[in-house]
Amino acid sequence: MLLQGIFAPVTTPFYPEGNVYFKKLEHNVERYSKTPIAGIVVLGSTGEAILLSDMERRDVLQAAREATAPHKVLIAGAGVESADGTLQLSEYAAKLGYDIAMVRTPHYYKRQMLPANLLAFYRFVADRSPIPVIIYNFPQVTGYDMPVELIVELADHPNIVGIKESSANVEKVQRMVAETRQVKRSATVTETFDAVTPRMIAAATEGGRELVSIVALAGSADSVTAKPSSASVTVVGGMKTRQKEVGFQVLVGAAHLLEPSLNAGAAGAVLAFANVAPTACYEIYTAWKEGDGELSRLKQERIAKASQRIGGEMGIPGMKYGMDVNGYFGGPVRLPLLPINGEQKKEIEALLADIRN
Repeated sequence: MLLQGIFAPVTTPFYPEGNVYFKKLEHNVERYSKTPIAGIVVLGSTGEAILLSDMERRDVLQAAREATAPHKVLIAGAGVESADGTLQLSEYAAKLGYDIAMVRTPHYYKRQMLPANLLAFYRFVADRSPIPVIIYNFPQVTGYDMPVELIVELADHPNIVGIKESSANVEKVQRMVAETRQVKRSATVTETFDAVTPRMIAAATEGGRELVSIVALAGSADSVTAKPSSASVTVVGGMKTRQKEVGFQVLVGAAHLLEPSLNAGAAGAVLAFANVAPTACYEIYTAWKEGDGELSRLKQERIAKASQRIGGEMGIPGMKYGMDVNGYFGGPVRLPLLPINGEQKKEIEALLADIRN
């Protein structure tokens, strides 16, 4: 599966008394679906997933799934401390139609999180998960940093397609990309090389429309025996698809380091700051993809201070207020997190004065 571009790890809105505000979740997801981001991540760290009950997690997954546009990649944060619990949540997400399960590193028993433990954990989940898995490494919150050597070993698993690397370590990104170059896989993409997932294909084939090869449509006598290739195009209803070779895909999580991370080989990013300013984040990626390094650096400089201060330092409370400023619903956080104060609100407003989207 293709994992390129910018993904927004959506927040979980709450009422003032603390219950999940599902209507606002749907509202945010519908708005993000209209932006140029590649997809949406539900129940990531930004979604306060660790503060939700098991039932709330499932309900949030369902509400976000129903509000997401069919052409966006849907990633479910499925990581809990046990392998069995992680698999159960991954299976539930798959039933809802999610495309990928994002599994954070277990970390509560840090001293026992040796390479053998992590290998067994991820292989157990990946062997059984009905949807592809990406590793989620976020040492700033877990206190555990997955070593490159372990990531490289897991990259060979056919159902582990990538990693969200949130260590903000560009050198580590470069090493992971270099040391997983042997991984070669084929991903279905659109004619313009955007991601295609089984959920998108199902939506395109509603009403009984069938897959038809372009060579068959041409009416050639040899079309029946023509072998598919990476250059051939297949029509799925109104969707034209082809195959693209991809490797082990590294997504980064630090918005202020997006441009250098892309230069280091990252395929894209899951950015908390994309909740506040999705288009501003996308502009960095698209300028880089089009080979305009100078414009990409300028776009990076534009958001660097705001993204680092709001997302990196003020955290979820600051980011939720930034969403309020930019027309999304951020709202309150859930205890033990506390809201920001008046001075911090003024600072966020000033930081976002030129970043409205």
